Amino acid sequence: MDSDGAKPGFEGAKLMLFIGARLLVIRRDHSVGIPFPGYLDFPGGGRDGSETPVECVLRETSEEVGLTLTEQQLLWRCPFDNVAGRRSWFFAAQEPEAVAYDVRFGNEGEGWCLIPPREYLGRKDAIPHFQKMLKMYLDT
Repeated sequence: MDSDGAKPGFEGAKLMLFIGARLLVIRRDHSVGIPFPGYLDFPGGGRDGSETPVECVLRETSEEVGLTLTEQQLLWRCPFDNVAGRRSWFFAAQEPEAVAYDVRFGNEGEGWCLIPPREYLGRKDAIPHFQKMLKMYLDT
């Protein structure tokens, strides 16, 4: 195990970023080979080199939506093992509504928006295991 409890081979990390009362989501593009093309995604992505889960999620969030967060802003974290046994990490952070003006969308995906978190839970275009992790967080 890594010092933060991560399996050494984790694949990536995602951030459930609440801005005010809404959740920031990214519409996935339709690139060949991308899982869940066109679905609503959270900021985050694959691990680079020997990054920790925290380093991964902070870097990916900066790249994808232009927001620079710190580890102290991450309020919650939870590992997720998919059916193939590969580990990802989910995090949650809460920022004030004004942070929406600082979002600078990167070049991955088709766009971004803010939606009520409970709406994400019921959408057919939301990634199913992301819905599960969001519900777990909201229920804590």
